[in-house]
Amino acid sequence: MEKGKHYLEKFRYCPACGSKNFNINDFKSKRCSDCGFTYYFNASAATVAIIENEEGELLVCRRACEPAKGTLDLIGGFVDPGETTEEAISREIREETGLDISKIEGVSKSGLTYLFSEPNTYNYSNFVVHTTDTFFHIVVPSSCQITPSDDVAETFWVRREDIRLDAFGLDSIREGFRRWLSAHH
Repeated sequence: MEKGKHYLEKFRYCPACGSKNFNINDFKSKRCSDCGFTYYFNASAATVAIIENEEGELLVCRRACEPAKGTLDLIGGFVDPGETTEEAISREIREETGLDISKIEGVSKSGLTYLFSEPNTYNYSNFVVHTTDTFFHIVVPSSCQITPSDDVAETFWVRREDIRLDAFGLDSIREGFRRWLSAHH
């Protein structure tokens, strides 16, 4: 965030009553002096999948949309309200690759292994969204058919030694992938 700017600078009116008396309360909140509503700027939950096949190749995708359109990425996305991170990553895998991990023999949601989390910023519609990206690992059969969809332009399998971290467009993906690769080489 730029020095001197508040996280909620773009939020000028109270979302509860519409008052323009929506003022800075502390470093991550604003409070309406008319109705008393306080809004806190918290990180959004997001998920990332490190998908590996039986030969040890890693599934990489190319971003079809901004931010970082055209750069490499991993499968993942935001957690919807009412979803667990496990449900969200299963949904994102299905939406972006066509793989329904609950229907792959020998693989299920329990086949997802939680790895770690990374903070991230995601510039969307000229607004910086702070996220906490939760990384999962899963191994799928090499015979799985992948169909890129949703916000994925293409997918391909890459050997670990051929991964170029500088080709990944999002900071947390680069850092999370670097962290995983260094622990699994």
